[in-house]
Amino acid sequence: MTGKATGTPVERVEDERLLRGLGAYVDDLVTPETLHAYFVRSVHANARITAIDVEQAKRLNGVRAVWTGHDLGDLNGPLPLLAPHPDLIAPRTQLPLAVDRVRYVGEAIVMIVADNRYRAEDAAELVEIDYEPLPAVVEFSDSGRGRVHDDVADNVAAVVHQSRGDVEAALAAAPHQLTLDLEIERSGGMPMEGRGVHATWDRRTGRLHVSDSTQSHVAIRQGLSRILGLPLDRLEVVAPDVGGGFGTKIMLFYPEEVLVPLAAMRLEAAVAWTEDRYEHFISANQERGQVHQATVGYDADGKLLAVRTAFVHDTGAYIPYGIAVPAVTGTHLPGQYHVPDYEFTGRVIYTSKPPVSPYRGAGRPQGVFVIERLIGAVAKSLGLEPSEVRRRNFVPEDAFPYDTGLDLHDGSRAIYDSGRYAKGFQLAMGHADLPAFRARQKERRNEGRFTGIGSATYVEGTGVGPYEGCTAALNPNGRIVVEVSVPSQGQGHATTFAQVAADVLGCDPADVVVRSTSGGAGAVGHGTFGSRAAVMAGNAVAAAATTLRRQILDTAAEFFECAVEDLTIDHGLVRVAGTGAGLSLAELATGANPIRYPAGPAAPGPRAGSDAPPIALSATEYFRQRQWVFGSGAHVAEVEVDPATGKTTLLNYVVVHDCGRVLNPLVVDGQILGGLVQGIGGALLELFTFDDTGQPTTTSYLDFRLPTVDDLPPLVLDELQTPSPWNPLGIKGTGEAGIIPVAAAIAEAIEDALEPFGVSVHRMPMTSPRVRHLIATSTPLPKES
Repeated sequence: MTGKATGTPVERVEDERLLRGLGAYVDDLVTPETLHAYFVRSVHANARITAIDVEQAKRLNGVRAVWTGHDLGDLNGPLPLLAPHPDLIAPRTQLPLAVDRVRYVGEAIVMIVADNRYRAEDAAELVEIDYEPLPAVVEFSDSGRGRVHDDVADNVAAVVHQSRGDVEAALAAAPHQLTLDLEIERSGGMPMEGRGVHATWDRRTGRLHVSDSTQSHVAIRQGLSRILGLPLDRLEVVAPDVGGGFGTKIMLFYPEEVLVPLAAMRLEAAVAWTEDRYEHFISANQERGQVHQATVGYDADGKLLAVRTAFVHDTGAYIPYGIAVPAVTGTHLPGQYHVPDYEFTGRVIYTSKPPVSPYRGAGRPQGVFVIERLIGAVAKSLGLEPSEVRRRNFVPEDAFPYDTGLDLHDGSRAIYDSGRYAKGFQLAMGHADLPAFRARQKERRNEGRFTGIGSATYVEGTGVGPYEGCTAALNPNGRIVVEVSVPSQGQGHATTFAQVAADVLGCDPADVVVRSTSGGAGAVGHGTFGSRAAVMAGNAVAAAATTLRRQILDTAAEFFECAVEDLTIDHGLVRVAGTGAGLSLAELATGANPIRYPAGPAAPGPRAGSDAPPIALSATEYFRQRQWVFGSGAHVAEVEVDPATGKTTLLNYVVVHDCGRVLNPLVVDGQILGGLVQGIGGALLELFTFDDTGQPTTTSYLDFRLPTVDDLPPLVLDELQTPSPWNPLGIKGTGEAGIIPVAAAIAEAIEDALEPFGVSVHRMPMTSPRVRHLIATSTPLPKES
């Protein structure tokens, strides 16, 4: 690669269309002829269904179908379990339509298809369902009062456990030891566009076309083919413009993603469903929700000797993603720190809440919160700055590749590929200027103001394998068309991948068109999740473009009757070195095909005689990688807390991240900033709540407060670039990096600000009422004389 386009802040080519309102989302595909689906959902968190009467609903004018689970026949089997794992003791996944039992408020029971949404909702009110309510399992302590699944004892879905070294002996021998009880509560993604599915059935060809607001349309296609018994050649699934995902849309499958296509087939019509915001609150998957007890052994210098954590993970009513989230917590918890002996044990518990699947960060924020709260406690016990304890425990630069001794949930080893942790932290603390802050803090306390500073670091395993594909082709008009299988939900794929291909092919990024394939005959892959798109698809783009470049040069060598080594490609022109001869990519593409129509008379003549076969200037390549690559970073938060109101205000914030080689600084900065904003929400504002019966009590943005621009502090954003040695582009993912350490850094800052009140922060988010409660229940420190 020449590197002329990558590494530069090329503005996103997709923005103009989207900002002008020309995006095409699932709901934009609806026509007057489209039928609309609606789902009758459970109003109980745990109940037996004793009767369902849909007869009145069926008789309503404009209603085309009313189906219960019994009407689906064999199709109403358990939805797929992703990533089966030996640690799963009792995996249970949801039925498309509940038949005799519901396990959370919002679980789908009846599907209605009507001429329009209003008529479908009218019909829903005519459906009568008799329930026998059962005790809901809301808190972990409720497990003794009921079962979510009758055949699952103690509601235990799985137990994850790993260790390195002899933790018991190390803790026993440690000069100091302390234990904390810590908790991060439920939260989840709130994409601007709700979930949605649009399906059409062509009775003439027997083909099904599905448009799905998903992060993985290729996987949806593969799965739908099996579930519906429809050959892949008769099934097309696309992800149109997708208005945000954040993990919420990587679920494979939500019931609606099966039932809407099924309705289109059965009714031989176009059928659409778009989630409203209330449905999102009660039926979209959620995450976080972990309670930890963590013990650390350390010496008088603050060196960490051993860490052990036992935690409980709330997986909700089902476990479609297996152990992914709790396993990521366990394997990422030590983070940037060298902890010689380490052990984690996580019990995964079914509750009467919406199921869990990865939400941006996916278990990492919980792990970082635990290790950083331990470090804060160690520092407090030794009278040190927490930042100093961090400095004394970083994995050193000469330790890479650094084998953590832990296995990731996909079976690969967690080996850190590269990093400069101490340098990144030093850079962040330099921007924060701790000595200057301490001076300001003292002055402010004299004024009755309470400010604090907190820092946190993280590693982010990215580039989840095993492979991703790309097809790159040269069109007769000279444009390069790059097809990938990773749909964009705002990540800037059309810009970044164009930069990668342009560098390889010696053309302008504006001459490269990036498309997300429908998973047809071209290259295939998995999707956009786990901060993998740039690593996996980006390297696949580079590989396909490299092969295409070789084809272009071979073809040009025939035209010019010269050696390939004598040719260069620059600014879209193939030239013979030392001569004035040259062809544009358009001329070359047309000349490679004897028809030559688009380029007209300016195109070169047929190669080596008129009977020469046409050349397909197109290449499909795959990038395969089993080993994750690890990004890293450090955050520093400066806050002010009002003890009277409990309000926490962010005064300043510093982010230093390292995602290896940066392909487009603008895109990376956007990813980091977006993650930070979500992290602020998770640290101070957002949480899902449920009452004792399992009824969700946060069902609108009046209850679930999202951060706005008013909540954002002045930000210093800086970076290191430590290339990964494990992929040709040297890159690491960064999609989730911004959110991971935010709660931990803010927790430490709040605790620092409220140090005179004797406050210890062991729970997030820290909403204003919780801060006031914390102050009221803590013992103030004696005032200095």
